Amino acid sequence: MHLDVLDLRQFYYRTRLGRIAQKSVRDQVVRFWPDARGQSMVGFGFAVPLLRPYLESATRVTGLMPGAQGVMPWPAGMPNLSVLCHETRWPIASGEADRLICMHGLETSQHPSAVLEECSRVLAPDGRALFIVPNRGGLWARRDVTPFGFGRPYSLGQLESQIRDHGFQPLRHRAALFAPPSHGRFWLKSSEMVERMGQKLSNYYAGGVIILEVAKQTYAPTKPGLAERVRRPLKILDSPPQPAGGAPVRCEIR
Repeated sequence: MHLDVLDLRQFYYRTRLGRIAQKSVRDQVVRFWPDARGQSMVGFGFAVPLLRPYLESATRVTGLMPGAQGVMPWPAGMPNLSVLCHETRWPIASGEADRLICMHGLETSQHPSAVLEECSRVLAPDGRALFIVPNRGGLWARRDVTPFGFGRPYSLGQLESQIRDHGFQPLRHRAALFAPPSHGRFWLKSSEMVERMGQKLSNYYAGGVIILEVAKQTYAPTKPGLAERVRRPLKILDSPPQPAGGAPVRCEIR
């Protein structure tokens, strides 16, 4: 079940641990996509904290928030770019999104397959998407003091398998949130150091969240077309067809 938008806003914008988590994940997103010049950016779930670096360069930025979660105005002090929507019917035209970020939208959904189908629909043929989910083997999925402690955590293999089933091709993956999910003063002060150490030691598996970049798979038509007919051309001078009795058929031109 989706978390309430008020709880998400409280964590990411009003607590020190939430601001640390926001920066840790956003830094990795920017490493994937350092520039979005001329592109259409879409975030689903509660991905708006990760979209801020692209406000100036992207052609369009849209934050989609599912109805079960609720919506908040975003970004603060600027024209609103957030939209309330049904989690399986987005107000985005097919193929319009060049970049898509999904955070707190997949693991908390009661219809993850339908969410992935909608992700595939809105993503452009050459588009890219980032799915950010709790790591099943990480500490953040085991405690409910953060939003990553709710919903279904994933291993990398589970996430890649579900992604492939819906027409996406996994490309690259990273991990984030290596510091413990604690509000304790010591861990808050040392979180940046722990994050740097974690990225150097294990950039894929040990973190609290998995970040997977995927591409949309497109397939060539499978129906026989002109190429198939060319491979089997009509031979006008072939021998005339033989009837069942074996005698040749005479064709007269008058």
